[in-house]
Amino acid sequence: VDSGFVSSARGAVKIARTVVAFVTFLCFVASRAHEAYSALAALEVTVTALFFVLYLLQLDKRLSWLCWPLADLFNSVIAALFLLVVCLFAVTIKTNKGTLAGGVFGLVLLVLCVLDAVILFQKISFGQPRGSNTPAK
Repeated sequence: VDSGFVSSARGAVKIARTVVAFVTFLCFVASRAHEAYSALAALEVTVTALFFVLYLLQLDKRLSWLCWPLADLFNSVIAALFLLVVCLFAVTIKTNKGTLAGGVFGLVLLVLCVLDAVILFQKISFGQPRGSNTPAK
């Protein structure tokens, strides 16, 4: 278990993404919004929590056949695009206050996805060997 990951910037962003996505999901479910809204929020909770567990248990180092930070970056960018569309619809249509609150929390989640993507992009070393023993420039 990598206890330092929880206190790192990447760990804090993953925890914040999971919590905000869960609150977004609860707002959409409580307001009986369209199923696509709650499905996107539930998917975001699940995928972000799985990436958090992957990094926390250092499974990314054991399963080295995939560049996990790159997969996480791809997930963050795609999630940000979907959240932009869905949450703008939720905020503009605002069938009730729960849908509006879910849309606003979804837009906060969008910002966290972009922040996570920026942090991940800075971590990825293109053309260099992957691993913790490579010197930082």
